[in-house]
Amino acid sequence: MKNLELAKLLRMMALYLEMKDVPFKPQAYERAAYSIESLDEDIENFVKRVGKEGLKTLPGVGESIAEKIIEFLKTGQIKELEELRKEVPVDIETLSSIEGVGPKTIFKLYKALGIKNLEDLEKACREHKIRRLPGFGPQSEEKILKGIEFYKQGGGRHILGFIMPVVESLINYLKENKDIETVVPAGSYRRRKETVGDIDILAISKNPEKVMDYFVAFPEVEHIYAKGPTKTMVRLKIGLDVDLRVVEKESFGAALAYFTGSKDHNIQMRELAIKKGWKLNEYGLFDQNGKKIAGETEEEIYEKLGLQWIPPELRENGGEIQLALQRKLPKLIEYGSLKGDLQVQTNWTDGGNSIEEMVGEAIKIGLKYICITDHTKSLAVTGGLDEEKLLKQMDYIENLNKKYKGKIKILKGAEVNILKDGSLDIKDEILAKLDFVGAAIHTHFNLPKSVQTERIIKAMKNPFVDCIFHPTGRVINKRAPYEVDIDKIIDEAKKTNTILEIDAYPDRLDLKDEHIRKAVEKGVKLVIDSDAHSFLHYQYLDLGVAQARRGWAEEKDILNTLDVESFLKALPKRK
Repeated sequence: MKNLELAKLLRMMALYLEMKDVPFKPQAYERAAYSIESLDEDIENFVKRVGKEGLKTLPGVGESIAEKIIEFLKTGQIKELEELRKEVPVDIETLSSIEGVGPKTIFKLYKALGIKNLEDLEKACREHKIRRLPGFGPQSEEKILKGIEFYKQGGGRHILGFIMPVVESLINYLKENKDIETVVPAGSYRRRKETVGDIDILAISKNPEKVMDYFVAFPEVEHIYAKGPTKTMVRLKIGLDVDLRVVEKESFGAALAYFTGSKDHNIQMRELAIKKGWKLNEYGLFDQNGKKIAGETEEEIYEKLGLQWIPPELRENGGEIQLALQRKLPKLIEYGSLKGDLQVQTNWTDGGNSIEEMVGEAIKIGLKYICITDHTKSLAVTGGLDEEKLLKQMDYIENLNKKYKGKIKILKGAEVNILKDGSLDIKDEILAKLDFVGAAIHTHFNLPKSVQTERIIKAMKNPFVDCIFHPTGRVINKRAPYEVDIDKIIDEAKKTNTILEIDAYPDRLDLKDEHIRKAVEKGVKLVIDSDAHSFLHYQYLDLGVAQARRGWAEEKDILNTLDVESFLKALPKRK
């Protein structure tokens, strides 16, 4: 829990320093925040174990940031950040979540109009005060208002990948209690939705009241909404609401199915029961005489209703019931089945680790190959590589492959920027030398739909572009996808033999599930990548697998389930 709290403060430091136009430091704080957030160990334990010098081995953490981390662990705050907050008392976290409103803009708006929070910003836009400021105009106001509307649509939902460590920490805490026989998270969390509103947890126990006492004693509980003998509702310090229910063992499967949802899936299940003259609810499946015929496990409920057991990721009333009746559900890609990661950034551009560090961690977690895909030259903010630097990196990777032969294969690649007209910022003769080329949009998000679509299609027609990275450009809860005809993109991917990416980074998950399903139906090949900017980000690969499963993808649809030789042979444009 402290990891998330600390990461949040480090990000605020980055925003304030960017506001002040301090060079280099904001990027370091942002990288440090990513590192802390992704750390698979409590930061307090980590510092006790490795000390300040060990802290400095994390990407972005130098002497100054290490001292601030230790200060936070001792005092619960960072003095420099508190001083910056007093100097510029704005809700920088919320305001910077609005697309088009960066730290420097926040500072300008505070100085000129005294804007401190979202309400002030919206009011100033609606009163047309912002357009009168130098460097702004009617379009600026319109864009900000659209950004505010998009932010509000998020409705306080939490990004799955960012709250997973918290939920798993809580589940592990509950598992330590000897009075709990079984404990499982349900709801949209179990279905692996990209965002979750709150967390439902089910448990079996013969001493439920003791379990509730133990639950509310969890150190990160901030507020108790209600506490009863079998159900308790709390809010955690990170703003996440959690409900814990203790249910009878003989009803656990029924309760798990009911509270996993989705609502529409459950309605279909109940209708199946009604057709048989039965009744299905959270307590079990009952026949016409009221006798319970199933309930202890989900599997027996599905079986009694004549269904294959349906994986939680598919339970969205998208045709899964009909296929389960025919025993024809897809054999979904399994977690842990990826052999390679095709989007890995390093400190040659905006990544936090060296190529060797990224390789070392990949070996450690069992990957058989990774592709180094640093950004290219037109994306100046990342220090993108030009042709000369790309060639130098290729030579460096060649030498590393000799060193790591038999342990892992390092592929030479790039995340090439798609320019406004659909051309690429690296010459074809250089792209031809790479093992794998991903192309992506990083600028000009507001082009008309037809223009944006044609822009991507032009890139797909390039004979050296293997894959389109994060195809719709969305950043969950922050930036809407750009306007693009996804059906046309999927059709063109099939026609041009271009792979589409499932970017597993928690706030991207792009392609989204419904687009994955369309691609699978059209026979378009996909890859799942972590979009790692730190060796800690490889852990997100299974989030991408979850997204693929929600999109009905099987192992055969995902090319990086293949070994490296088979993967390279399978690249559609390079056969």
